[in-house]
Amino acid sequence: MIFPPIDLTPADSRINNPLNRPFWLPVSGARTAALLIHGFTGSPWEMREPTRILNERGISCLEVRLPGHGTTPADLARCRYENWLATVIAGHKFLAREHTRVVAIGLSTGALLGLAAHAQTPFTRLILLSPYLSFRNRLAPFAGLVRFVIPYQSRPVAAEQAGIYYAKRPVAGIYQLNRLRRHVEPTLHQILAPTLVICADGDRTINPDSAVRLYQRVGSTEKKLYRFGADVPHVLTTADNPQLEKTLQLIADFIPR
Repeated sequence: MIFPPIDLTPADSRINNPLNRPFWLPVSGARTAALLIHGFTGSPWEMREPTRILNERGISCLEVRLPGHGTTPADLARCRYENWLATVIAGHKFLAREHTRVVAIGLSTGALLGLAAHAQTPFTRLILLSPYLSFRNRLAPFAGLVRFVIPYQSRPVAAEQAGIYYAKRPVAGIYQLNRLRRHVEPTLHQILAPTLVICADGDRTINPDSAVRLYQRVGSTEKKLYRFGADVPHVLTTADNPQLEKTLQLIADFIPR
């Protein structure tokens, strides 16, 4: 499948890997579109598999690139969550021009951004993959202070993903995640759109119990929760997930044809 690039913001010459560029796959005559939102330090590459199955079902798909992602860790360190949110809102407006239904599919931080954008540009449905209200790392809540002492957190990245994920995560970015969570958490009861939450016990990044708490606090009367076991990791949308096909089926089935 060919993923044609699209730019909702000015083109960034620092994006050297084409997998990190946002992409747009329209379906002629489609009334439903999906806005796919990748996670923190990830890139649009994370959402290619959901795009594939949704496009086959006649759904137009747009995957945005959050500012500071797919370029350099230093670039990300300069971004605020409001910059990411503005891109998500722009993506919704782009899709709403030609589609009567716009569904948000967000991974991790992308899920929280979908919830935050919903208050300004409501989505027809929300699909939240590994959303969170707390992290596994006990120092994460103190990122606002730690960022002045330890600017970057190193982590191993597989060789085949070296051009996609950052090996160094800016702690200033984690501080922005905390700000985003504090912005979203008090509004969960106002979320009335049908909502699907998928999380996993094998998640080593976020606390899956907090994903369940988020699900419980969402105000919608039409909501579903699916919790995988310890064999499933944080990133649910790539081949690293041994239950990828099941995940894709849950996503596709939650969007009416």
